[in-house]
Amino acid sequence: MGISGLVITFNEEKNIGKCIDALFKVCDEVIIVDSFSKDRTVEIAKEKGAQVVQQAFLGDGPQRTYGLPFCKNDWILNLDADEFLDKDAEDFILKKKYLEGNYDAMSFRVKNFLADKLIDFSGWYPDHKVRFFNKQTAHPSDSKVHQKIVAQNEKKVAVHILHYGWDSLDQIIAKKNQYSGWHAQQLYDQGKRINAFKPVLNGTVAFVRCYFFKKGIFNGLDGLTIAMIQAFFSYMKYAKLIKLQKNK
Repeated sequence: MGISGLVITFNEEKNIGKCIDALFKVCDEVIIVDSFSKDRTVEIAKEKGAQVVQQAFLGDGPQRTYGLPFCKNDWILNLDADEFLDKDAEDFILKKKYLEGNYDAMSFRVKNFLADKLIDFSGWYPDHKVRFFNKQTAHPSDSKVHQKIVAQNEKKVAVHILHYGWDSLDQIIAKKNQYSGWHAQQLYDQGKRINAFKPVLNGTVAFVRCYFFKKGIFNGLDGLTIAMIQAFFSYMKYAKLIKLQKNK
């Protein structure tokens, strides 16, 4: 029983080679769904032996769904280009432990890194994600931002994905700002409407949760910074939703 690696990309020349090499440790094919990258992403992917298909970006969930018909296997390992399996996750897959029990999706723990520093506070660990699933009964949601896998029988497994998503705080803030806009548009399209107090309330709650209840307070300036970034994301998401309400 084979496994298909599936990755969606846009301008990932920094990561895609390492990502494909890592996937081939447990997969017998790798499918790249590329959103017409302007850098060497496609060239590198082909050099590494991946199959590349191109599609204008449809949103996080729909883009992943687009790639499924190109995967010959039922079991899909759907990592982002900056994600890699930790050794315990590799062993879990190679030893076929995912076949034990009637499960169609596996939720792994995620270790998030800022450069080479593990962020294991402010709610960033354990951060569970389903990146491994059987496409016969499980599939990505249609959410355009931070999609989830819709499964019949999901199992949480204490093995890890390594996520090297940011080299600097600037990158985190820029990405959170981008995601806040996408989230706001998605909420608006779903008919969500709010009042002017919502951004402040949710931003405050996010800060208190991350800094006090999720142990950011015990991690010095880093803990304070991450809690403030989470508050910024929550605030901006709803502030942008209010702007959409006013404009439309």
